[in-house]
Amino acid sequence: MDNRIKKTLVPFIMMMIFNLGTYMITGTNFSEGVAPHVGLLPISGILFGPYGAIGAVIGNAICDFIRGYSIESTISSEIISLGIALMAYKIWYQKFKYIHVSSKPKLNNTTQIILFLGIILLTSTVFSLLIKQSDYILYPETHSINILIGVRYFVNFLNSAFIFGIIGIKLSKYIDFVHIPKTSDKKTNEELYVVLLILIVIFTIAALVIDKQIMTNVSFIIIEIAILVILIWTYALKPVNIKISKTPFNSIPEKIMNIFFLATLIIICLGIIISFDDILISRIDDFLPLNYSEIAISIMMLTDILLIIFFVPSIAVLRYVENKVVNPLINFSKIEKFIKKGDKIKTEGLINTYSNYLDDDTEIGNLARSYTNLINFTNDYIENIRTIESEKKRIETELEIAKKIQQAILPTESIENNDYCISGFSRPAKEVGGDFYDYYPIDDENIAIIIGDASGKGVPAALLSTVSQSIIRQLIKIEKDPSKVLFSLNNQLCENNPEFMFITLWIGIYNKNTNIITYSNAGHDRPLINDNGDIKFLEMNAGIVLGIMEDFEFEKEELEITKGLLLYTDGITDEKNINEEFYGEKRLQEFLMNNPFDKNIISSILDDISNHIGGYEQFDDMTLVILEKKD
Repeated sequence: MDNRIKKTLVPFIMMMIFNLGTYMITGTNFSEGVAPHVGLLPISGILFGPYGAIGAVIGNAICDFIRGYSIESTISSEIISLGIALMAYKIWYQKFKYIHVSSKPKLNNTTQIILFLGIILLTSTVFSLLIKQSDYILYPETHSINILIGVRYFVNFLNSAFIFGIIGIKLSKYIDFVHIPKTSDKKTNEELYVVLLILIVIFTIAALVIDKQIMTNVSFIIIEIAILVILIWTYALKPVNIKISKTPFNSIPEKIMNIFFLATLIIICLGIIISFDDILISRIDDFLPLNYSEIAISIMMLTDILLIIFFVPSIAVLRYVENKVVNPLINFSKIEKFIKKGDKIKTEGLINTYSNYLDDDTEIGNLARSYTNLINFTNDYIENIRTIESEKKRIETELEIAKKIQQAILPTESIENNDYCISGFSRPAKEVGGDFYDYYPIDDENIAIIIGDASGKGVPAALLSTVSQSIIRQLIKIEKDPSKVLFSLNNQLCENNPEFMFITLWIGIYNKNTNIITYSNAGHDRPLINDNGDIKFLEMNAGIVLGIMEDFEFEKEELEITKGLLLYTDGITDEKNINEEFYGEKRLQEFLMNNPFDKNIISSILDDISNHIGGYEQFDDMTLVILEKKD
């Protein structure tokens, strides 16, 4: 079913039920006793818009014919009723001085509550005045009770509109049936319509005040009705120009007001129930010179007075809470739209909002000061993070360059011929490392083979190993004795070493003609030798690490290569698995015994280490150099 038809049918059916239902129960007209149907008019307009207003008026017209009202009375009543329903609808979406954004009918704050109560009070007063005056003209027999008729309509309209409004607005939170108007593109002078609304209020009050003086002047009453109806319809046909927010929002005042509205509904319902109690009314009738219907209306009026005594102070208190607590919290919550992941909080305008509360000596002031400090501290922190990130990226770039430089100064190709093959590999634990290896011919017969391991990891170790490698290349040009090369290198490293860094080093000079390798050791791990298939550790003098003690005499030793030699750093044997077990020298020795001793053994050893450590990251720099003597 089309939504417009639904919005028309619902008020129509409700009007038929409440109008004819009370008529069948009481059998009275002119709003005698309880007549809740009149309160449906403004609520049908507010909730269902023009469609609801039309539906309620059509239902009311049918009921008026059934109840025996004249055609003239029914037509005039429905013109007034439709104008009242549309006026209530347009007032809700009116742009006032302090209301620039509207929403579908709800009671989230005191402004909306006051607007809702104001609409009910104004429409009930205007409706009761116009219907009373119409009845005075159309039904002369009611002249004696004309004022009472006006009071009946006012009390019934006011109470039932309040009840229907509260229930309808609360239901609209769970069932989406509210008609939200489209904002008109037509430019209008909103201030002019506010003035028009004020004129309606003033004219209504004036009519009520002077009514008693000229009650019998029918011509004046007709003019009065005509002017007021024209004002109402002029306002009712205004376009909607206010911005309408459709964002769901729950507020603290709404939750507080739920309690008051519940109490209010209970009081009103009790008043209505009491007004139907024949026994109570008969007892009151014994003491007061009032008829039955007057007593019922009096009870409802007394209920309304009690509500005013209860409700007005409640709204005043709630307004104070809203201004002093809720509005500051709403302003504080604006920080959400200023926050973006990874960005600084945009403080322009936000700090100014908080600054309005900085001098407050209540909890709100403490919260404002805390928020302001939090914003400033957060922005400073983000700025520091950005600086650190920028510096980190710069360092990463420099480390990547350093890594490429360090890799570039290591041998990139094997030295291989029919008699021998020398290969090496190095992988740092970080971007750069302290391990290095080198091999290169120093003359027609001899080849230098070097492996070293600087203390620590990262940049400091890389600098020490690079410096050492560079110095060795210079020294070995003039000195073929590896022990003397170590002696000179050690003294140079000791000269300026405030951090007491050191490096282990093994240097060998391999004579390819004699297969003799002359070597000297400075605290490095023992190489593994392949002596005709027998894999064993080379027994040699350990020496001391370089960079700690000056003028240390390193020993020169010799070894005849039968099958080959494997040099390595402690990063190979010190790798651990999940059970904290080292790869170890023994496993390395056994692996060499069970695999071919050639240049491919390097990649095989690295694979075996990877299997050993599993998913663990590499802990230390790893370097391997192999000298293979071919048959």
